[in-house]
Amino acid sequence: MADHSNGSSNIPPIRFTKLFINGHFVDSISGKTMETMDPRTGEVIVRVSDADSEDVDLAVKAARHAFDHGPWPRFSGSERGRMMMKLADMIEENVEEIAALDAINGGKLFSLCKLVDMPVAANTLRYYAGAADKVHGTVLKLSKGLQGYTLREPIGVVGCIIPWNFPSIMFFTKAAPALAAGCTLVIKPAEHSPLSALFFAHLSKLAGIPDGVINVVNGFGDTAGAAISSHMGIDKVTFTGSTEVGRKIMMAAAASNLKPVTLELGGKSPLLIFDDADVDEASDIAFNGVFFNKGEICIAGSRVYVQEGIYDKIVNKLVEKANAWVVGDPLIPGLIKDPRGYYIQPTIFADVEDDMIIAKEEIFGPVMSLMKFKTMEEAIKRANSTVYGLAAGVITKNLNVANTVSRSVRAGIVWINCYTKLENDCPYGGYKMSGFGRDSGLDSLYQFLQIKSVVTPIHDSPWH
Repeated sequence: MADHSNGSSNIPPIRFTKLFINGHFVDSISGKTMETMDPRTGEVIVRVSDADSEDVDLAVKAARHAFDHGPWPRFSGSERGRMMMKLADMIEENVEEIAALDAINGGKLFSLCKLVDMPVAANTLRYYAGAADKVHGTVLKLSKGLQGYTLREPIGVVGCIIPWNFPSIMFFTKAAPALAAGCTLVIKPAEHSPLSALFFAHLSKLAGIPDGVINVVNGFGDTAGAAISSHMGIDKVTFTGSTEVGRKIMMAAAASNLKPVTLELGGKSPLLIFDDADVDEASDIAFNGVFFNKGEICIAGSRVYVQEGIYDKIVNKLVEKANAWVVGDPLIPGLIKDPRGYYIQPTIFADVEDDMIIAKEEIFGPVMSLMKFKTMEEAIKRANSTVYGLAAGVITKNLNVANTVSRSVRAGIVWINCYTKLENDCPYGGYKMSGFGRDSGLDSLYQFLQIKSVVTPIHDSPWH
């Protein structure tokens, strides 16, 4: 452990900057390091170890040994759950420090990191810890003198490649179900935001999770990420990020050992607001649906379709909200933005056409496109006119409209009269080029389990 700080205000001492492999913090084999920056100022916070394929190989070997010979997959589910619960408690005991790491590393609001990200990370662990001892197979109804049953077994070594917009939440969105299933992990945090991942690695050891079960390799996508995707010793990859990178991961996985992948990719999600909606409520939902977390959220409702009867009213309300938005230091509420940093005003485009680039391509920032529609049928058709299918929303008081739209829009999750509302029990993922597989819910847990059928003859059966 080392104490690193660049002297900027509000930056806590950075205690963990190396790779975490087989229960120990180690330098990269090459000795290379990479900068991690504070987007408030553009200054370097600290340099962290930069993994390449050799480091990934060491991490995979540690994870493989822990899976093939270690206790983690052989523990009862309740034993795994107990250590996961302890890790969740330790996150809450260190909430100030971890929240500060995400705030300075990802430019996130410190207050929201404390109130949202940290509790969600801890509760995701608790959710899957509670499911760890409830994994079971089924009895099969066979004929001809046979009996059979299925076993659900951990898939093995899992590579987790996580994004920078929610470093803590996404760490456990990937890691928690895999741990509950009995898998071992090689985790690559985003190169922009590795600090909280290293802190979680430290806490995992304190929580009693055996060496080799969790390995964290900081690095870039085209080196460490590519090495994870193509490694023959990794049995599955789960990734959240862009569609472009998701395609590369899928190709590398297929070209190596044909490992399965879960891909939660880009989105250009539509929000449909109908004439009967309350203007104030609809404006609140639409604004937060795009500008929450600075617009850096894959499910952002960035295409807002408003029925013509209330279009002008909605535009005026949204512009009013955008003008009142305070842009400044995420650690010090109300402090004017630093001219050295990376800031952008919330931006709203009205009267957007469907063929415009801002209506078709994911911006991943605080930018909203507003469009007018006449009929429900038109709105549904336009909502579906995208290569993506991650999320959608509908705001209306008409139950028939809500049901028709939610069944007609091709998206992995549809919100009615709300947006960005997620719970651990609610699976989410994409249609079309937004990927496949699901994060959260028991559906995610099952993706880290293999199904094995066991069949035995019954020799004295009259049906033999």
